[in-house]
Amino acid sequence: MLSRIAESLFWLGRYVERADDTARVLDAVMHRLLDDPGTDEEAACRTLFAVLGVPVPDSDEGGCDAQTVLSALGFDAGNPSSVAGAWQAAHDNARGVREVISTESWECLNATRLALPAQRRQARRVGPHAYLRYVRERAALFSGLADSTMSRDDGWLFLTLGQSLERVDMTARLLSVKVLASPYAPDWATLLRAAGADEPYRRTEGWDSDPQSAARFLVLEPLFPRSIMHALATAERCLAELAGTLAAGSSSRRSGRSQTQVLVPSARRTIGRMRTVLEYLDADTLVAQLPQVLKDLQEACLLASRQIADRYFQYGTPVVWLRGRDS
Repeated sequence: MLSRIAESLFWLGRYVERADDTARVLDAVMHRLLDDPGTDEEAACRTLFAVLGVPVPDSDEGGCDAQTVLSALGFDAGNPSSVAGAWQAAHDNARGVREVISTESWECLNATRLALPAQRRQARRVGPHAYLRYVRERAALFSGLADSTMSRDDGWLFLTLGQSLERVDMTARLLSVKVLASPYAPDWATLLRAAGADEPYRRTEGWDSDPQSAARFLVLEPLFPRSIMHALATAERCLAELAGTLAAGSSSRRSGRSQTQVLVPSARRTIGRMRTVLEYLDADTLVAQLPQVLKDLQEACLLASRQIADRYFQYGTPVVWLRGRDS
């Protein structure tokens, strides 16, 4: 597979997941502001910008409120960290790999991009929740179509790898909203609903939504597909399969091992190390360790993304022909 195609699929998976998860984070925060009018709105909104790694936009009034958050993180199509911008970026990446993804998946991306402006106009009139729900539903539709209509080849592996890494990062950021903004953050029940984990959590843990069990479920539950542990395991499995595929197709050998086998494990090691840390973490003290765990997870995702880019997305330097003075 060409590096260009692999990179586009990787970022396609990341951007669709980013649009989905950003919509979930925004929905949780907006519900919190509505449920508790006494919440310090400006402090909550500034913390949200910090958690998502987006600078607070300049405003004439100098404040930061829910409308500022929605405009910058929900509706700004030019910002790839916003819901609309991430979907636009996913569409742009998919446009260059239409021959690799299925027709149904492309149509879902394209139809959603065309419908978002009308959804944004409606959200400004009646509130953001329908808009955010629409994006979540369309992201789920795209994932389901890709899962059911794409062969399990390298293209699907890169798409799933990008989706899994972004899910780890964004779930950690969702939890950071609670950890770093505890005085005015959404409660655990709201966070569970935002992560789509409310019903699976109730079935597993019962109706006792104490912080310890809720955090443990979102971080450590191996059977829930949106948990950090499950996403890490999926990313590690994709990297292992990609390494095996490339090693099988490599004809170069060094000391009985292919060059690919020597170079590939860096990203897999990073992901596997973080998964192992979580696997042997003392679950009973998870809440106390959560700030450091979330920081380590985000750093591991950033490092693994760089290592994947260094290994798979390198482009050859184009040959430039120069005419001599006498030619």
